Amino acid sequence: MHSSLNEAVQESFGQDASVEWSEPVSGGDINEAYHLLLTGGEEVFLKLNARAEENFFPAEAYGLKCMKESGANVPEVLAVGKLTDGTGYLLLSYVRSASRKSDYWVSLGHMLGSMHRADTSKFTGGNGYGLNKDNYIGATRQINKPKAGWIEFFRGNRLATQMKMADHYFDKEDKRRCRRILDHLEDFLIEPEFPSLLHGDLWSGNVMVDSQGEPMLIDPAVYVGHHEADLAMTQLFGGFASAFYEAYHEVVPREPGYADRREIYNLYHLLNHLNLFGRSYIVSVRRILKRYS
Repeated sequence: MHSSLNEAVQESFGQDASVEWSEPVSGGDINEAYHLLLTGGEEVFLKLNARAEENFFPAEAYGLKCMKESGANVPEVLAVGKLTDGTGYLLLSYVRSASRKSDYWVSLGHMLGSMHRADTSKFTGGNGYGLNKDNYIGATRQINKPKAGWIEFFRGNRLATQMKMADHYFDKEDKRRCRRILDHLEDFLIEPEFPSLLHGDLWSGNVMVDSQGEPMLIDPAVYVGHHEADLAMTQLFGGFASAFYEAYHEVVPREPGYADRREIYNLYHLLNHLNLFGRSYIVSVRRILKRYS
């Protein structure tokens, strides 16, 4: 493995670079990850994946770039490529977490709100919702082909895709409920006042503390959509303080009826978890299917 680490570093920094020290980093379900100390004292973070599709790490690198251009604090992308054995790699700046600043949650709320208010036209070619590249939500490919309307995009590119993948988990009644939700999605969702660049996978594990004690966003699954989709996922598994939501809504006002829409947005993530991790998520999926059908 040490030779693979050296190869990635040398591809990025030249043949004189080498790994002085390495430590595996846990926490991910998909990739191998390492904290590396290089010759000369630089610290970097390396992700490896031998099984991912060719554009897996380029898509993540692009997502980080999009978020940075929209005002978010993200790790620096140093290099992305492929080793001689076909293993993909992504090399990032290493971020040594400090203690959270006292206004950490306020800063996160303001940062996300500002990212959601930033111009999105360059990410979709000016065509509404989606992204000019496909990417991944976990290990699942996200089809981001832009659509003019948000509800049209969320129906076809998000819910319908995941429902089709999960078909073998569903009984007859589940399938009927899926069809009804897709057919009547306009009854449950609204078109946003403005399009937003979304993180796309915004659970607490994808927010970290940087070396200055400030919030930093990692592991994106970006696309342009309704800002409520990001907000909903922060509430799916919890872990965000009330100060975050108060600060966020100083930048992005609350829209009436959000509580009635939240679980439709989280149905996408629960379907993805069902498809990735198996039947343990079917109860949560069925609860939402029943609520909206």
